[in-house]
Amino acid sequence: MHVLVVHNRYSSAQPSGENKVVDQEVGLLRAAGHRVELFERRSDDIAARSLPGKAAVPLLVPWNPAVRTELAARLRAERPDVVHVHNVFPLLSPAVLAACADADVPAVATLHNYTQVCPPGTLQRDGRPCTECVGATPLPAVRHGCYRGSRLATVPLAVSLSVNRRRWWSGVQRFFCISAAQRDVLVRAGMPAQRLAVKHNFVPDPDARRSGTGEQVLYLGRLAEAKGVRLLMAAWDQIAASGGVGVPLVIAGAGPLEREVTAWAAARDDVRYVGLYDTAQCRQALARSVAVVAPSTWLEAFGLVVVEAMAAGVPAVAAGHGAFVELVEDGVTGLLHRPGEVASLASCLRGIAADPARNRQMGQAARRRYEQGFSPAVGLERLVEGYRTAIAGRSALARDGDTRANRGDGNGK
Repeated sequence: MHVLVVHNRYSSAQPSGENKVVDQEVGLLRAAGHRVELFERRSDDIAARSLPGKAAVPLLVPWNPAVRTELAARLRAERPDVVHVHNVFPLLSPAVLAACADADVPAVATLHNYTQVCPPGTLQRDGRPCTECVGATPLPAVRHGCYRGSRLATVPLAVSLSVNRRRWWSGVQRFFCISAAQRDVLVRAGMPAQRLAVKHNFVPDPDARRSGTGEQVLYLGRLAEAKGVRLLMAAWDQIAASGGVGVPLVIAGAGPLEREVTAWAAARDDVRYVGLYDTAQCRQALARSVAVVAPSTWLEAFGLVVVEAMAAGVPAVAAGHGAFVELVEDGVTGLLHRPGEVASLASCLRGIAADPARNRQMGQAARRRYEQGFSPAVGLERLVEGYRTAIAGRSALARDGDTRANRGDGNGK
């Protein structure tokens, strides 16, 4: 199969689960013998633009006509079987869908977040879940400045959502939702249910797995409010006040709360902030962990770090909402805490570290769960199945169009 992957890469200064998923899927498909090529833009390149060029970026968010022209020409020249769209913000735009239509190439799209129904894609405002724009106009997002706390920065996203909603729904043959929880939200918002398939992200089988019960509790991810970082710090303070859990908390990542996390960790000996880990360091850190903690306050559409922990045979402590409730079987492969509640998170962290035998059992169950649902073999099967469905759907539309054309009444009608 010949696949063209379309993706706007996020900034390399901060960890990106989406970038990682794209790279892993490309590698998986190529290893299986498929021909995969890339059509990319990089957010890192914005910094090198002239001042007028930077000022023009928000105008390209709803629609980038140059991208449509360039991609359509490439599609006509190379004739891939399918186009797989990932992120189009901010430099690609939904113009990529028009290019696919221009060249008559079927498109599939992975929905990594909730940007189809929420301008910033988080379904969160002021640290709490928010669905005010779901199934409605995105004006509340502009009013509240939901993207980066700025009304001005939110406007291009809100405009894009409004003017391109129908283009997404009609221009994509198959949407990959990365969890059933995400699919449920999107169906309730009015997206076409028949085009929404659940395809969990897969994780490569790591070269390092946990052999004992671990030596640390690990937070691995973006240092941001929505990820529950402040909640974790408050819970760890509570744990420390009652004697601790016997192992340190290791925080790996980067993001807007980095300075706050650095100062907090520096003042104590039961916390280590280690900065941004590369892939090999992440895998080694996971294999040394008692548990991975994922205390997100927003409704995660997936939760890649939880599955990476499963692959390493490590249980997770995660917030009991969003995709985590289908990834973590509470009491079996990890523990779910009440979302946003410090005391509940602290209790779960104490519980997962208190009983080594139970912790080992959870780790083994987590590994079995990974093998059954999140391995590369499972990921490849579901990916190719989605491509074939999209190709078949496009072919059926073409046949229907030919049939209708051949049933004309002789007057061109």
